[in-house]
Amino acid sequence: MPVSPMNRREFVKKSAVTSAAVAAAGTVAAGPAEAAGRRPEKTPRTWSFSILGTTDLHSHVFDWDYYKDAAYSDKAGNSVGVARVATLVRQQREAKGEHRVLLVDAGDIIQGTSLAYYFARVDPITGTGGKRGPRHPMAVAMNHMRYDAAALGNHEFNYGIDVLRRFESQCHFPLLGANALDAKTLRPAFQPYTVKRIRVPGAPDIKVGILGLTNPGIALWDKDNVGGRMVFPGLVEQARKYVPRLRALGCDVVFLTDHSGLDGSSSYGDALPYVENASNLVAEQVPGIDAILVGHTHVEVPSYTVKNAESGEEVLLSEPYCWGYRLSVFDFELELHHGQWKVTDKKAQTLNPNGVDEDPEIRKLLEADHELVVKYVNTAVGTCTADLSAADSCWRDVPIMDFIHKVQTDTVKAGLSAADAALPLISVAAPFSRTADIPQGSVTIKDIAGLYIYDNTLYGKKLTGAQLKDYLEYAAKYYHQVPAGTKVDTATLTNANSFWDYMYDTASGVAYDIDIARPEGSRIRNLTYQGAPVADDQVFVVAVNNYRANGGSGYPHIASAEIAYSSTNEIRQLMIDYVTTKKTLDPADFAVTNWKLTQDGTPVF
Repeated sequence: MPVSPMNRREFVKKSAVTSAAVAAAGTVAAGPAEAAGRRPEKTPRTWSFSILGTTDLHSHVFDWDYYKDAAYSDKAGNSVGVARVATLVRQQREAKGEHRVLLVDAGDIIQGTSLAYYFARVDPITGTGGKRGPRHPMAVAMNHMRYDAAALGNHEFNYGIDVLRRFESQCHFPLLGANALDAKTLRPAFQPYTVKRIRVPGAPDIKVGILGLTNPGIALWDKDNVGGRMVFPGLVEQARKYVPRLRALGCDVVFLTDHSGLDGSSSYGDALPYVENASNLVAEQVPGIDAILVGHTHVEVPSYTVKNAESGEEVLLSEPYCWGYRLSVFDFELELHHGQWKVTDKKAQTLNPNGVDEDPEIRKLLEADHELVVKYVNTAVGTCTADLSAADSCWRDVPIMDFIHKVQTDTVKAGLSAADAALPLISVAAPFSRTADIPQGSVTIKDIAGLYIYDNTLYGKKLTGAQLKDYLEYAAKYYHQVPAGTKVDTATLTNANSFWDYMYDTASGVAYDIDIARPEGSRIRNLTYQGAPVADDQVFVVAVNNYRANGGSGYPHIASAEIAYSSTNEIRQLMIDYVTTKKTLDPADFAVTNWKLTQDGTPVF
């Protein structure tokens, strides 16, 4: 989830009880002199080592776009996938020494591509019919790369705890989550930290404590999977508990890997008492931290420092974008004082893997898995009578969005009780991808997956007419105000208030105008249902995805609204099933223009 434009500009210049495993330590290989059996001539007084970091890989293994069935490309020339990052990691180890490099991730590993979906749902790693499941490609790749630790991301919980636990069991490194607690015992549900020893010939080991923190928003976003099973207190609160513990264990360096952004914001408002993007707050408020690998917000922050309010020490932070776009490199210099190592200098940068080749061993290990997914996403499920494009979906009511609304409405309608079926039914959904396109002719799984890129499930919740208007007013803050008589430029119209496309809901089943000439909070005009004005006390059933239904993006009323319907079926799969069953996707069956943008009542388009 992105940070605000202001901050973006600023930055870019298995059990519930794991106490026995909490102190699990790893050892980095000995230096060359020690390995050869030679005693160093004298005790070294200085030493250097590096920590490399990735984040938000979202199951990008190869430099491939499954939605386009082609090599990944974007305007910036980025590449994706850990296969390229692995080459950079190998180069760093060769240049600095195997014994001087650690590798860490900041979470969101097992969700985000068709490959992730395939190994969670089509051929799940948990197995089916009593058969043992396959190894997750991300576990295979990351084990090959010899990761030392990874933080839990919020998307780790999307497919349920069973899938996550199986992934955890396949990893040769710990998944860390100091603020992922068992709901009943309040003890760690995952290993909070690990301690790595860097051998220094002729001198004490350098002990590096790595603490992992995840996002409190999991309690909202994946309530269906974690409710009653796990709780997620704040990052600052848990860092205050564990950083002193790592120092007490004799750690010379304390390094945090946070699945949490840098600007102190929360997309869910005050729905939770803990901040979503809290890495800057952790750095400022918890003494004893040397550096933090940041994740969650999908931005590049090569190097950023925050002064700790208590100690006055500078904390070094870096965020390597997402998807394998970048690799963060933290370099540490230390000196030995009275038998204890002290950090004397530290710096961070990000490296771009787009100029190196993919690791051939990862290609060899996972080529067959990749080809399985390519075959799956290219499976034809029906035909479409016209090209359906999402290019204008952020400012115009287009048929491709009505396809989502149609599936959501039909599914909820079929599952309502007799009493609730008498209520008016509407649907809300967001334009997740402006590049999505369902072509005229053959429709494949990848065409539909490219439109609905998240693994959301479906709810039906009850809102009154007054609450529905509040909901739509909240959505309308997505647009910048454009006074009447001023030309509307779609390039600058959207994403006001750090409101990103995935946060912007449109509605079907009601008609309304959004007057972008008016100030926020008074933009929804002419809200009607079946031609009549919507009454404040009129009750609607609203088809909505689980992310939004549980409070995602901070929409008013919806999280606490009464549930009329819920399902564990992914909306994307429901869309695939719709086309598979009907054989033909025809916009004449669902396309209705029911909302538009205006300026003082005059239609914009």
